[in-house]
Amino acid sequence: MILFEQSLPLYIIAIICGILSFSVTWLSMPRLIKKLEKANIVGKDIHKTLKPIVAEMGGIGILFGFILGIFIGIYLHNILILELAIVLIVILLVGIIGIVDDLVVLSSKEKLILLFLAGLPLIWVAPPNVGIFYLISIPIAISIGSNLTNMLAGLNGIESGLGIIALASLTISCLILGKYDVTIISMSMLGSLLGFIYFNKHPAKVFPGDTGTLVIGAAIVCIAFIGRVKLIALIILLPNIIDAALKFYSAGVMERQEHTPTQINEEGKLIRPEQGFKSLIRFVLKKPVSEKTAVRMIWAIGIFFGLCGIIVAIVMPGIIQDQTLANFMNFKEFLYQFGQF
Repeated sequence: MILFEQSLPLYIIAIICGILSFSVTWLSMPRLIKKLEKANIVGKDIHKTLKPIVAEMGGIGILFGFILGIFIGIYLHNILILELAIVLIVILLVGIIGIVDDLVVLSSKEKLILLFLAGLPLIWVAPPNVGIFYLISIPIAISIGSNLTNMLAGLNGIESGLGIIALASLTISCLILGKYDVTIISMSMLGSLLGFIYFNKHPAKVFPGDTGTLVIGAAIVCIAFIGRVKLIALIILLPNIIDAALKFYSAGVMERQEHTPTQINEEGKLIRPEQGFKSLIRFVLKKPVSEKTAVRMIWAIGIFFGLCGIIVAIVMPGIIQDQTLANFMNFKEFLYQFGQF
């Protein structure tokens, strides 16, 4: 049996992980939604005319699926036990931070620090002979990446949909580059999100909460560092980066309670408030549109950058033979080794 398991191609193992993650999340969500409603872990859907009450913290279901997917990945390919176990620890820690934030509301500073600490275990799977500069960048990236996917949020299906687009793009890019091992991670999270979006799409029956949005960014960063696809991950996250830049430029570092939410008019369409911070969502709201249309517009932006990331993966093998880029890569390796003990 063990010989059969080890003989399975990595991409087959990744597909199995994805299917299992999808099944666990999709099957567990109805019961989880009822439990959350019974526990009064709910919130108002402020972008609907009637402001319906919707279950919060549905990201727990995403965590369920991801955990089972990674477990089966460890079982079927025990060569990657360390990497997958470390990723599982990081995602669990980030998920716990999300649960605490959903329940008691952490400040931005508290969340950044806790996410930094949650990213520290990922240092143990860093490439050999790298310096302190590279090592410190790993938990910093976990903290920033998790917050990026947490900030571009608030509409039915927007977070889970963008997560699906980002992780599908990363999976395809890794397959193109022959990095089949990290597809176990990407497929486990992708499967969970595909199972979740059915309940999160318009009209949402559940919100992911910070429990769900934070782990999406953390998973992308884990894939970026373990798979050495940081440039592609950066391109794929550009919608989130642009959204964060617009908010910081217009409002600085504000607590979310101080933000003025996007409003709806008499027709139930989204409109930009006359005053307030800028964001990617408000950028696309040049005229009143329905929530579903606004979400699809943001998804289209995500698909564009996802395709850009895939194109980079396709042309990267040829580009790295260019002498100018080779010199840059040598400089990058110097930075990685800076401060080496």
